[in-house]
Amino acid sequence: MGAQQVRDGFAELYGAAPEGVWAAPGRVNLIGEHTDYNDGFVMPFALPHTAVAAVSRRTDGVLRLHSADVEGGVVELRVDELVPEADRNWTAYPSGVVWALREAGHPVTGADIHLASTVPSGAGLSSSAALEVVVALALDDLYELGLKGWQLARLCQRAENVYVGAPVGIMDQTASACCETGHALFLDTRDLSQKQIPFDLAAEGMRLLVVDTRVKHSHSEGEYGKRRAGCEKGAALLGVDALRDVPYAGLDAALARLGDEEEVRRLVRHIVTENERVERVVSLLESGETRAIGPVLVEGHASLRDDFRISCPELDLVVDTALASGALGSRMTGGGFGGSAIVLAEEQDVDAIAKAVTEAFAAAGFTTPRVFEAVPSAGARRLS
Repeated sequence: MGAQQVRDGFAELYGAAPEGVWAAPGRVNLIGEHTDYNDGFVMPFALPHTAVAAVSRRTDGVLRLHSADVEGGVVELRVDELVPEADRNWTAYPSGVVWALREAGHPVTGADIHLASTVPSGAGLSSSAALEVVVALALDDLYELGLKGWQLARLCQRAENVYVGAPVGIMDQTASACCETGHALFLDTRDLSQKQIPFDLAAEGMRLLVVDTRVKHSHSEGEYGKRRAGCEKGAALLGVDALRDVPYAGLDAALARLGDEEEVRRLVRHIVTENERVERVVSLLESGETRAIGPVLVEGHASLRDDFRISCPELDLVVDTALASGALGSRMTGGGFGGSAIVLAEEQDVDAIAKAVTEAFAAAGFTTPRVFEAVPSAGARRLS
């Protein structure tokens, strides 16, 4: 969906040209799953798939929202009547951003917004964060708020946590706001410090595939919240602020202290080992050993499957089939219970792996997956 197309759609809806057009990407998380709400490390990169918004300011307290991707007309709201968890529709994401900006004291007096997105919905690729960040960036520009990318990400996380009611961490919004072309983002979710790690697979003869299983997930439903509550219980039992504070070298001792809390033990083990995996991947990439991250991705999938227990038969089939077909590494990515898996492969093996995965899904009676290449792309930006 190009900027001109969205600009034209806005003019048709609202009877005037927008003041500007912005884009914000979805993301793939290379490694570091469910660590973000435990103050840990993550390593996402931005997709070329984006949410695009054409926006103009209003001064009358009216917020008008429209999406080219959702059936129905323009939804009209009043900014001073926005209430957390009252909206269960797609409009909760952009209106939640307006609510969060106003709650933080920023003088947003209304807007006309027209949206369109190429980020696959429900695929674990942060389509909702892309919607939030593109609206936040547009309003930051138009109202001259002067907010930095990490500040926009924090406001968008608050919108999703409080207004939408989904207990997500900070990774998705930060990735959408702050990633750079040709890099993965090493993010410390405790202090939000960032480091851009070069990640140009094509230059090294490799590709990263995303396999969207077409199994939909919903973060705001109970399982994600249960995992988060279990992690918080583990931190409390161990007397630390967050599981980030449990050192990898001290994991066995920490697990022993948890005694017969078997579910909590599993969650703690995943978070502590996953933080170590992120640091290992950063080290390998910085030393030019890109192919060596493959086995680390596989370790991550096993931990998500066996300890965190958020995989599903479709995700496991992608990983098992890809590895049997010559992939360097593979794992589920995103919140789990469906969504997508990633596959790291040599360039010459990509077509055979994609074919094998598609055939395996057909043989299992699963819905045909969507397979595409993930190229590290630019974060949120103004288009026109």
